[in-house]
Amino acid sequence: MGIMFIVFIVSAIIIAAVIAVTAMVTTKAYGYKHTIDPIDNNPHIKEDTTPLE
Repeated sequence: MGIMFIVFIVSAIIIAAVIAVTAMVTTKAYGYKHTIDPIDNNPHIKEDTTPLE
C-alpha cells in the first residue's frame, strides 16, 4: 500500500465522520421545540392608551 492510499482512506473516514455529525446535529436542531413568552404581564410591552382619531 502506498502512502497516497492511506491518506485517501483517512480522508474518507474524516469526511464520513463530519457528515454523520452534521446530520445528527441538524436532526437535533429540527427537533427542538421553540416557545414564546405570553404577552400578559410583560414589562417590555407598554399599553398605548391614547384614543384613535
